[in-house]
Amino acid sequence: EANAAGNFISQNLGTGTETLLTVPLIGWVAKRRPSGHPYDCGFKISLYGAQQGSDSQWDPDCGNGVLTNGTDVTGNDPTDTSLAITSSFVGNWVTHLVATYGTAANGGVKFYNLDNEPMLWNSTHRDVHPQPTTYDELLGRTIDYAGAIKAADPSAQTLGPVVWGWCAYFYSAADGCSPGADRAAHGNMDFIPWYLGQLHAYDQQHGQRLLDYLDVHIYPQIDGVFSDSPGSASVQAARLRSTRQLWDPTYIHEGWIAQPVYLIPRMKQWVSSEYPGTKLAISEYNWGALGYMNGALAQADILGIFGREGLDLATLWGPPDNAGAPGIFAFRMYRNYDGLGGSFGVTSVHSASADQEKLAIYAALRGQDGALTLMVINKTGQALTSPLALSNFSPAASAQVYRYSSNNLSAIVSLPSQPLTPAGFTATFPANSITLFVVPPGQPPRHTYLPLIRR
Repeated sequence: EANAAGNFISQNLGTGTETLLTVPLIGWVAKRRPSGHPYDCGFKISLYGAQQGSDSQWDPDCGNGVLTNGTDVTGNDPTDTSLAITSSFVGNWVTHLVATYGTAANGGVKFYNLDNEPMLWNSTHRDVHPQPTTYDELLGRTIDYAGAIKAADPSAQTLGPVVWGWCAYFYSAADGCSPGADRAAHGNMDFIPWYLGQLHAYDQQHGQRLLDYLDVHIYPQIDGVFSDSPGSASVQAARLRSTRQLWDPTYIHEGWIAQPVYLIPRMKQWVSSEYPGTKLAISEYNWGALGYMNGALAQADILGIFGREGLDLATLWGPPDNAGAPGIFAFRMYRNYDGLGGSFGVTSVHSASADQEKLAIYAALRGQDGALTLMVINKTGQALTSPLALSNFSPAASAQVYRYSSNNLSAIVSLPSQPLTPAGFTATFPANSITLFVVPPGQPPRHTYLPLIRR
């Protein structure tokens, strides 16, 4: 609803948060909801017959779309719930947003998701889109609707194809999760590289980039990992191991995918091959258990991976409602470790661990003071003592130390300074802990000044 979107955008402006707004490509939007009951619903029992389930709590006339014989309801009227639209609807909406909040370049809505998980339309929106989405349909809708967004606000940034996960990286909904006729009709190319290549061709032919970010979703896809519960000891261990599917080509997925995923490097390969200059986004991810230390460890590891691997944008799906949840502290370790806005560096530098699965390390330089920031995550159940070697950086005599651990789930603790030598230092990392070292440079950062020439 327009008011909901406006409230969302206004709240973001008030907190200095960029807005990522999803616009529909499916060709339908929901009707304005009736003020009371009964609701509009896609498969009314009174219209389409007895069904296997209904919304017994709110409206028993709303069926689940499956007849008592187990077959899906077909031939329903999409206007029972929805209004047909074209790309002009989205273009007019963006025009309204520009008039209200300014262009993306001037503080308005900056990011637009080109719908959400379109390769699932025939299941999530079966009442209006019962047919599975194809390569050609999604490309055509992308060109049409992204073009409308860019016409209304040329500075807006678009993200697509916003697909749900592994199968949709490679196949259309028409093919499911294996090679089929749709793929064969498109040169047997995997879907995402084909999509990027076609948009690149459009750019070359029309002199306009319609897609700014390659955007996909990813979830662990391992039983029990994506859950509010931490799970058993084996599930918790799998949660911490499985972050490797974001980057490691040697890691074999432990669930039904059962092969290397290495998502971010794979995305980079697709972009490099098919549409150079496209940025990378993961607009939905969640590794679960954010109310527990195990989930916080995974989240801290994921944030380090995103920075190290060069992901440009990511959004967590389903952050904890509780501001004191351990998963929130994983973000604070990078974004506000001291409660005064102290943050991790912005320029990633090389860091390596002898065993990243046990003791993960991420490093970055901070621009304002030249400090080297080191995030060390002990993902094991025992304390680990390890040397940390420094090279190509001359440190000051000591580093500030901040830690979040299972010893105190309610606060990031400031610890005594860590003495340093030019070669590095040795430290002990408690079990299940996230430790940040802020290492000042030995000499103040040098600045280059250019002479001002007046004529």
